[in-house]
Amino acid sequence: MHVLPHPTALLELAPSDLGHTPWRTLGQDDIDTFADLTDDHQWIHVDRDRAAEGPYGTTIAHGMLTLALVPVLVGEVLRVDGSSFGLNYGFEKVRFTNPVPAGARIRGAVRLAAAELQGDWVRGSFAVTVEVEDVERPALVAENVILWRV
Repeated sequence: MHVLPHPTALLELAPSDLGHTPWRTLGQDDIDTFADLTDDHQWIHVDRDRAAEGPYGTTIAHGMLTLALVPVLVGEVLRVDGSSFGLNYGFEKVRFTNPVPAGARIRGAVRLAAAELQGDWVRGSFAVTVEVEDVERPALVAENVILWRV
């Protein structure tokens, strides 16, 4: 974990690889909870019997569930102190490149791609690749933009 004393330290750190997060299991309970929260009960996510006969042989996580974990993954490799608050500003260049089967283990590879001072804020752009254990092709690639108040 990289711990920075102040958001402006991002300016000196960029660009740099921040490393990998620990592996985490994305289980069917997580997928079902996400389906309930978003009212997205498409069979490929929640119907185990039908999904077993589908293209992946099992249920898969919602792409948006995987995307929602990206800021969490950034927070597992980086902590920025000395700011009154940080703000998840959004995403750029999001691509869902491979499914995440229920029960798979995922992790993030995080790179601080850029950082810049914008008035009273430091804007950090993080290139995040969500990897699935024992699968060559990543599940997701995205750029997460986070702002910290200076």
